[in-house]
Amino acid sequence: MVPKGWKLTSLGEICNGNLQTGPFGSQLHAHEYVPVGIPVLMPKDLIGCRAKLADAAKINQKKAQELKKHFLKKGDLLFSRRGDVARFALIDEESEGSICGTGCLKARPSDKHSSAFLAYFLQKDSIRKWLEQNAVGQTMPNMNTEILNELPLMAASSKQEEDRIAQILSTWDNAISVTEKLLTNSQLQKKALMQQLLTGKKRLLNENGGRFIGEWCTCTLSEVAHIIMGSSPKSEAYNDNGLGLPLIQGNADIKCRVSCPRVYTSDITKECSPGDILLSVRAPVGTVALSQHKACIGRGISAIKSKRKMSQSFLYQWFLWFEPKWCYLSQGSTFESINSDDIKTLKLSVPNFEEQQKIATVLSAADDEIATLEKKLACLKDEKKALMQQLLTGKRRVKIDEAVAA
Repeated sequence: MVPKGWKLTSLGEICNGNLQTGPFGSQLHAHEYVPVGIPVLMPKDLIGCRAKLADAAKINQKKAQELKKHFLKKGDLLFSRRGDVARFALIDEESEGSICGTGCLKARPSDKHSSAFLAYFLQKDSIRKWLEQNAVGQTMPNMNTEILNELPLMAASSKQEEDRIAQILSTWDNAISVTEKLLTNSQLQKKALMQQLLTGKKRLLNENGGRFIGEWCTCTLSEVAHIIMGSSPKSEAYNDNGLGLPLIQGNADIKCRVSCPRVYTSDITKECSPGDILLSVRAPVGTVALSQHKACIGRGISAIKSKRKMSQSFLYQWFLWFEPKWCYLSQGSTFESINSDDIKTLKLSVPNFEEQQKIATVLSAADDEIATLEKKLACLKDEKKALMQQLLTGKRRVKIDEAVAA
């Protein structure tokens, strides 16, 4: 149902037919690209509904003048012409003056419509689905101006209403952007802390207020932890009716660093307990999680539990730090894996138990901060999605300043 004052329309109508394909390949060759110059935007440069100029190809001013009809203005909508045909960018002040590349299509909305509003409308799942379903080409999806011209859209009662809707949604975008930056900074800080604390380069304060001292001990993992290598239960014992123990087979049963088993088994073989460190021994090798279940572990998982005088929390943080390094130990040309000897003989340096606990506390606090920001980011994205559904369909109307509307 179309709200009062709104109308069903198309991209071609909104742009008065002002849609244009980028230059032909014969007009722009690879040898004409230069290190510094005018950016030429390709589909790869359309990220997060914005044009990213950092890695864009560039041409000199003289060549750019030959392609001046492909210059982009603020408010233009730039679409991918091949591959991910639902990919697009709203041209802003920063990307204005760039050139529409050979793999893109540009659309220039008329002055009667808000480009920012249209950019939000284009983010809807139904729009993505329409573009994907109407693309042509069997090997690679392709888009052209004729198809794009027919893209169904909805226009608000006035440009002022569209601007107001875009303004409201941009508030959520700003909040999302700020939270993403905070999250990235927290993740980088945690990474730096791990590098300093888990190698002994930085020593924390002990209970007396002085720095921890003393050499760290180098040992093998089998000396400080119990290691259980998983094995596969009989296939006929699998079920999804909750009978038996949960089965953690591999990476598919791990989500957000915790165990998330999908099936159960009555053929109990190797087990893990809540709090055990779960280590993926098959591709991708080295993924780490904590078990939330008393469960059966399959061939793709190893369960690790610290021995006496070894902190389980410290060991978990150490495995998180070591995670990217497993690629140097993995075997197999077709299917990556690590065996029990790789794990048991793995060497690590550890401080005394008290320092282990202090290090684990600091790094766990960093994890909590990251988890809080991740939760906040997910909530903001959900709120924006719900708000888009209300505002972009006219189910929820916005107030417009009568003086502005006049």
